[in-house]
Amino acid sequence: MAVLCAFLAMLALAALPFAAQAQVTYRCAAKDGKKYYGSTIPKQCLGQPVEQLNAQGLVVRRFNSEGEDKDKADKAAELAKRKEIDTVAKEESRRNRALLATYTSEKDIDEARRRALEENTKAIGEIQQRIDGIKKDQVRLSKELEFYTGKNKPPAKLTEEIEAVKLQLKAQEGLLAGKRKEIETINARYDDDKRRYTELTRTSSTTKK
Repeated sequence: MAVLCAFLAMLALAALPFAAQAQVTYRCAAKDGKKYYGSTIPKQCLGQPVEQLNAQGLVVRRFNSEGEDKDKADKAAELAKRKEIDTVAKEESRRNRALLATYTSEKDIDEARRRALEENTKAIGEIQQRIDGIKKDQVRLSKELEFYTGKNKPPAKLTEEIEAVKLQLKAQEGLLAGKRKEIETINARYDDDKRRYTELTRTSSTTKK
């Protein structure tokens, strides 16, 4: 019986470090002047100096919990920034490869620009023709509407047609403005392609030398 008691006492002593380790590990004095303890940092300790205790209750580390959170946030932001830079670099590399695969000379770029501008000019002409036709319809409808001036109320169908033509004209004029604006976009795009192509081919030639 004595042997059994001694064995159980030894087990209890052996378990003490583990029990102590499972107890309080963080401590702080909060703004309210009270001390708070916990196996994780108590919420009352946020923004306050925190002490980390070992299994024997001795202070092994002091830190500011808010500072650690800020460090984590800064590291996460830095990692996100590096990923963004890497993504931009990869996209730039992809665009450069596509550019070199598309054109064999600066002359090719000028020819592509010419074709794009021709297509744009053709589209502008087609839209302008539709606008001219719509304006003719407006003149015709205006004359029909004049017939009812000072007399009877114009038919609902005529009024609806006038409104429909007005909307058509507005839509076509919007398309025309967009196509005219597109000329600047086309030139800017091919200017950029030509600039990058020149830089890439010159860099490649210099590297080979």
